[in-house]
Amino acid sequence: MEFDGLLERLSLAAERAPPPLTIARVSLGLMVFTAGVHKLIDPVAWTVYVVSWLAPLLVVTPVTFMLVNGVLEIGFGAAILADRYTTVASAVAAVSLTATVLYLAVVFAVEGGAFGDVLARDVGLAGLAWAVFADAVRRATRTS
Repeated sequence: MEFDGLLERLSLAAERAPPPLTIARVSLGLMVFTAGVHKLIDPVAWTVYVVSWLAPLLVVTPVTFMLVNGVLEIGFGAAILADRYTTVASAVAAVSLTATVLYLAVVFAVEGGAFGDVLARDVGLAGLAWAVFADAVRRATRTS
């Protein structure tokens, strides 16, 4: 069968691929890093996620908030990519993405479905971050 041949080729390719958790770590690191870079390049584009009732609660302007987050995300993303301080960096990413999911869920409910597409995506990214964090903790406890 043609499907069996395809499955065989995919299996051979998968055997040569990096371990799944390495792929997850690199993917998370790239996502966090590139989000940070984009926040520095175009912080105004990210301010759309600061809804009218949240803006007064920020201690800085939405643009400044995005710029500060951009710098932090570049640092944490680079740490995850380099596999240095991965436990701390992935914990920050996991907590941040989980908080973002909770915020977007509130906005979705209060603002008539706003940002549902981003909410759906960020649920998966938060799960990815927690998986990378769990792996980093396991690796850290095995080596100590």
